[in-house]
Amino acid sequence: MTASEDDRPRAAPKNTAPHAAAAKGAPAAATDVVIVGSGHNGLVAAAYLARYGTRVTVLERLDRIGGAAVSERPFPGIDASLSRYSYLVSLLPYAIVRDLELDVELRSRPVASYTPVLREGKPDGLLVERRPGPRTAQSFHRLTGSDREWRAWQEFYGRIERAARVLAPSLLEPLVPKGEMMKAVREAVGGAFWDRFMEQPLGEVVEQTFADDDVRGVVLTDALIGTQSHAHDPSLAQNRCFLYHVIGNGTGEWRVPIGGMGAVAQSLARAADKAGAHFVTGATVTRIEADGRRASVRYTTADGEKRIDARYVLVNAAPAILDELLGRPGGRRPEGNQLKINMVLSRLPALRSGMDPTLAFAGTLHVDESYSGLLGAYTQAEAGVLPDPLPAEVYCHTLTDRTILGPESMKRGLQTLTLFGLHTPARLYEAPGARDEAVRLALAGLNRHLAEPIEDCLALDAEGRPCLEARSPLDIERELAMPGGHIFHGDLDWPWAAHDREVGTWGVETDIPNVLICGSGARRGGAISGVPGRAAALALLLSRSRRRRERG
Repeated sequence: MTASEDDRPRAAPKNTAPHAAAAKGAPAAATDVVIVGSGHNGLVAAAYLARYGTRVTVLERLDRIGGAAVSERPFPGIDASLSRYSYLVSLLPYAIVRDLELDVELRSRPVASYTPVLREGKPDGLLVERRPGPRTAQSFHRLTGSDREWRAWQEFYGRIERAARVLAPSLLEPLVPKGEMMKAVREAVGGAFWDRFMEQPLGEVVEQTFADDDVRGVVLTDALIGTQSHAHDPSLAQNRCFLYHVIGNGTGEWRVPIGGMGAVAQSLARAADKAGAHFVTGATVTRIEADGRRASVRYTTADGEKRIDARYVLVNAAPAILDELLGRPGGRRPEGNQLKINMVLSRLPALRSGMDPTLAFAGTLHVDESYSGLLGAYTQAEAGVLPDPLPAEVYCHTLTDRTILGPESMKRGLQTLTLFGLHTPARLYEAPGARDEAVRLALAGLNRHLAEPIEDCLALDAEGRPCLEARSPLDIERELAMPGGHIFHGDLDWPWAAHDREVGTWGVETDIPNVLICGSGARRGGAISGVPGRAAALALLLSRSRRRRERG
């Protein structure tokens, strides 16, 4: 899907709290739909349903809404609103922004990525601009010694973008048969290329296309974010993850939410509230009972156990959590594999390569993510040890968006830095001190490419402590109730029907007709997209309309 400049999201106002209705309170007197969880997908579903006259109640375990799409000020005395969990946006369709009239802006970064490397002990790096031009071509040539890799890069991503233009619009429609989707993509990109992508592990495609170890690694990283896999995984989990990272809105571009990720959730909350959705925070759901016609949801608050009856239940939680709520324990729980480090800096550090840090950190800076290095890290993790080196990606939100800083922080020239570590599965954090060791390894890898230690650049909070916090998968599970800390709620699926019985469905249905998954665990879930929330709302509305026609 492509969009004109007028179709793009509009500028957001300064962060403001959602309307008072999006707060703790008693459930509505009567409701048609209960939504479990107020993450961004739950908010999308609530806004769509309420706009069509459906009585909606959203139950949220925490005392605030937004799930992982929130901004917070974690450091005392530092007025910097950090996207504490999720941090970039690619898959949010422009159609959702238009439909819900969201006052949110997603801004392009000037740089796609920078990869600092050491070649024969000498610092160098690969710069990829958002719109690759002569500077990117020169960077490829200098690093690899020829133009071969640059030409291969252009051809490879040219084909991927053509595939994205076919696949992205399908995310907003019912699931189509695999054969139909394959035919359309083959016609757009070339049958041989697409057949290799669909039938072979991504590593084989990468190795057939690129020769340089670091270039191969930059390509492969999109296949591993949030997915514990490797280049030659026969399950093709890495291929599916890669696909979702490169198809957003037909371009695959990852954008910065202006005002922080919380601005996205706040805009959605305002849309849902304006349409009439009702919110209850501090409500921990303990049981869902449904027979296909009616449903009841039991939950606890500070006032004790309560129950709310409805026609439908939409669950913005992992499928494993839904099974537990339905009294079906024993299913396989997912396992996350990421380390998230949030930092506030007094200044950006210089790089040994000489690259301007305002360019290097503006996009995604790849650390220890060569092709061979990623395999080594995966192998170590599967052997039960934290990888050393630990592959990571780093970016600076404030180089694109200064609005997350208060006046004093802005005056001081503070910068925020986000580090996302790969191949550190949840099980590795069960050992005492494992999170601290993972942080040490991640910072050590970054420091190998800096002219000064990152620790020397950290701002100090009001109590004199360095502004650095880390979140492991176990922390994510404890704070956000994502089982195993898996940010996608489980491995991603292909975005088309896997079986004939799925054709024409929305990928959100369960074996109970009036219980739907509206979160990242849906067939076309993962990342900050809103696609499952919209799909669940439309599936419900269309089903209700069909039954009315049959009755009348």
